[in-house]
Amino acid sequence: MGLFDKLTGTRRPDDGVTPAPLEEVRTALLGLNRSDVPYVIRDGAAEDADLVAEWRMAEPAWQAFFLESQLTRAVRIRMRLVQAEHEVRALEEQWEVTRVGDPPRLQISSQYSRGPDRTVSRHWTIGRGESGRLEVTETFRFDGAELRNPLRDAVLKSGWTWRGVVFGKL
Repeated sequence: MGLFDKLTGTRRPDDGVTPAPLEEVRTALLGLNRSDVPYVIRDGAAEDADLVAEWRMAEPAWQAFFLESQLTRAVRIRMRLVQAEHEVRALEEQWEVTRVGDPPRLQISSQYSRGPDRTVSRHWTIGRGESGRLEVTETFRFDGAELRNPLRDAVLKSGWTWRGVVFGKL
């Protein structure tokens, strides 16, 4: 693996794994949809892709000086399945929107990025537990790898390459 492949998150299947037909790869990716996962994988024709995996989440609201704010992060992976090269070209995109005030109004953040997301976000609440002692409880967690890794692993098991795209088109 070269430096550029490492930066884009490109991974190749193990040696000796026979590439599956395109429809089997598509079925494997769509098969990751379950009721217990915080993302959805769907047809991406309307977004110039074969498939789109999307995870929208709202971080817990915080209050300061009578203002309430809640950050909403959108993470999307657009995928193009290229049968001739047995690879899935994946473009990861992230952006943020903030809700401020009462009534809430949207304020679009200038934060938009492309490429493998290395964001991990956690929030904890401090409070008294049943024993009366202070406890720290995790109330929110986001890790971009929880969306990317199952997709990438399904592609690699199918004998295809997961090629991260940062510049250009899928």
